[in-house]
Amino acid sequence: MMIFLERFAKAITPAWIPRQLRRWKHRRRATDLEAAWQIRREFFWKAFKAFDYNGISGDYVEFGSHGGMTFRLAFDQISARKIKRRMWAFDSFCGLPEASAPADDHPHWKKGGLATSVEAFHRICRVHGMKRDAYSTVEGFYDETLTKLADTDAPVDIALAYIDCDMYSSTKTVLDFLLPRLKHGMIVAFDDYYCWSADQISGERRALLEFLEANTEWRFLQYRDFGWAGESFVVERAEQTLTE
Repeated sequence: MMIFLERFAKAITPAWIPRQLRRWKHRRRATDLEAAWQIRREFFWKAFKAFDYNGISGDYVEFGSHGGMTFRLAFDQISARKIKRRMWAFDSFCGLPEASAPADDHPHWKKGGLATSVEAFHRICRVHGMKRDAYSTVEGFYDETLTKLADTDAPVDIALAYIDCDMYSSTKTVLDFLLPRLKHGMIVAFDDYYCWSADQISGERRALLEFLEANTEWRFLQYRDFGWAGESFVVERAEQTLTE
């Protein structure tokens, strides 16, 4: 035992502690990423299983595709099933925009953060076995791209809308885009629904609460949570009741 302690003491040099801290940090990050992957993988399996069983048509539309993880998970479920669904990735591909409202305030939402270039995104998809004709990318900030699309512009028929744009203003624009495309039985998922600021409701949750207050013809039924911050909802028409 004494020999072991002597050797251990000699091994501790000024550079040893920082090196070990980096290793522990990398291991923890790898563990966190693996957990996030598995949790979201289960969510996508359940969502697409529900679509198949309930006969819900439509595409997969993603708003915020940094890292390509959820896009790949959705592809795995779509490619394993008989129903063909197109995939859409809406992203600036240059990171978060500048805050434009007080509800955008958050310590982790900074201009340019969470950036994956469109070239890197295509490379991620290609490595995962996704052909370019299986999906579409729409590059640009949402207030520049979504606002230019007419209600009849594709994608029109949507089964799952996955919103991962963090900020309130971006989510508000996404929900305005989805409004004429909402349909009974689709799922809308928010990757950062339970993110908030120290003194206010902010981000994706605030945007949805305001949206539902202004559009009472639609009801969002809580479906599945995922991870520590994600929440999803099944869309229902508010006019439909159990007495019909």
